[in-house]
Amino acid sequence: MSVTIKEVITKSDLKTFATFDHTLYKNNPYFVPSLIYDEINLLDSKKNPAFEFCEAVYFLAYRNDVVVGRIGAIINHRANEKWKENKARFGFVDFIDDEEVSKALFDRAEEWAKRKGVDMIHGPLGFTDLDKEGLLIEGFDQLSTMSALYNAPYYQHHIEKLGYKADADWVEFKIFIPDAVPEKHKRISEIVIKKYGLTIKKFKSGKKLINEYGQAIFDLINESYEPLYGYVALTQKQIDHYVKTYLPMLNLDFVTLIVDQQNQLIGVGITMPSLSRALQKSGGKLFPFGFIPLAKALFSKKAKVVDLLLIAVKPEFQNKGINALLFFDLIPVYKKAGVEYGESNPELVMNERVQAQWEYFETQQHKRRRAYYKCLK
Repeated sequence: MSVTIKEVITKSDLKTFATFDHTLYKNNPYFVPSLIYDEINLLDSKKNPAFEFCEAVYFLAYRNDVVVGRIGAIINHRANEKWKENKARFGFVDFIDDEEVSKALFDRAEEWAKRKGVDMIHGPLGFTDLDKEGLLIEGFDQLSTMSALYNAPYYQHHIEKLGYKADADWVEFKIFIPDAVPEKHKRISEIVIKKYGLTIKKFKSGKKLINEYGQAIFDLINESYEPLYGYVALTQKQIDHYVKTYLPMLNLDFVTLIVDQQNQLIGVGITMPSLSRALQKSGGKLFPFGFIPLAKALFSKKAKVVDLLLIAVKPEFQNKGINALLFFDLIPVYKKAGVEYGESNPELVMNERVQAQWEYFETQQHKRRRAYYKCLK
């Protein structure tokens, strides 16, 4: 039975594309679905501000009128300009365990990229570094998180057989929460507060946080993440979008800011109770009842697991104890909530600075993911 590849054109096609992974992993206990509404908006050129500088195309694979795979191809022109490259990206890729299907999908994405005149294709990547990225190659029996991709083990074999080579790896950790703030953290925190005149800042009002530091948080992310693999600074439209869409969702008990004597932001830790189980219960739908488990998980006073979504420190303060100061504040919050461990976001293997912050914690490296590349010329 032959495979047919169709380009996504209609709104119905786009919804089918956005939800194919929900169908493929319906009975998988480790898969965590994205919110369908958010995923469709991410893919929609009229709603995602990344389309100011990106172009993309999406393809669905059919066999006997049944969807058996999907792939997106993206060109981020700002990334190419910044890194002086001529690359396309592949992402949003899922397929059944059938090499005819995976080959047909990648062939079509590569054909599109070649027509655009690029030299190379790499991924899995999204439009920007804040999208999900990296093929899971270890940790298939670990519950996924809301900010990371999940895929079956066979993807790696398929992609490598198609001629793709390893480009970069990320690792993820469980960071077990100690019973009390480690003495080392206490001492470092006391020193950096005194030496640099720093203050730990907490908020009870999301509106106040947004008004005072919404812009500053994303300016700090841009500054802190600037040298990382493939990162491109968020535009003002993207920042406005993220501030409006995501900051109001935060449980502010789990958010810590560090400011200097002029109240300028120099460090931020954004964490939240894990939504993985709640997203599984909701099936990626907010209505009619999907919002109930999500709201319970997000604003509960108790949480077994927290997602360590984002930690950013001003470059001139990196390696000076700011991370210790963030966790000096957050560890008591976690213990009060009954948190057993935190889930790190994917961290580049080459980014030793980030991994060094877990030095005084008990950790378990439980997942690994990889970006691949293929030369097209």
